[in-house]
Amino acid sequence: MSKYVVIDLEMCKVPKNMRTSTYHWANETIQIGAVLVEDLKIVDEYCTYVCPQFGQIDDFIRKLTGITKHDVKDAVIMEQALTSLLAWAPENAIFASWSDNDLFQIRREMEAKGIVLPRMEKIFDSWIDCQVTFSEKMHELNKKYNLKEALIATDICFDENIHNGIVDARNTAELFVKMEKEPELKLNKYYQFAKTGVSNEPEEKSTLGDLFPWLSTLYATA
Repeated sequence: MSKYVVIDLEMCKVPKNMRTSTYHWANETIQIGAVLVEDLKIVDEYCTYVCPQFGQIDDFIRKLTGITKHDVKDAVIMEQALTSLLAWAPENAIFASWSDNDLFQIRREMEAKGIVLPRMEKIFDSWIDCQVTFSEKMHELNKKYNLKEALIATDICFDENIHNGIVDARNTAELFVKMEKEPELKLNKYYQFAKTGVSNEPEEKSTLGDLFPWLSTLYATA
């Protein structure tokens, strides 16, 4: 049974005066959302806020994500969040995300905060970048699509409350499942035409005879 965990992180900024010799990164995780896919079906979810140890939720991040200082005030720290995530995820699950940004963010935070989780290191080795997969499916290896554009292009009805960890994880999971099911990705007909100039719809009939074949019979008997 194939098992995948599709993950999405939301982050806040780390002001320069809060960065240290060990934590010198510009971002820090404040939310982890994840969706479990088994046999190409979404079967479970995981979501937690994460209390930043260096970063701050400013007005920009609050408006972008809807996450407030109150939400993360009493939340778990990153080590506890990752430990809980791994306890929830099946042992043999392969992790995936939209782009490799989340992979690198987790790796950086683990190194900077001294978090040791051997299983996480194995997960990094098999991580799937859905953004790359989508570019391959579109036969455009040099183009990076954003998630919303990819969802529209593939005609997936999606939750537009983007920049929320669990919502973006669900949206990415829906697209992941579609890409796994369709060797040749089926696109929105309007997007297909805009991209290639070729419609994937049958050619429309344009004559009265084509539209109303019974007319010829009517006139023949008149």
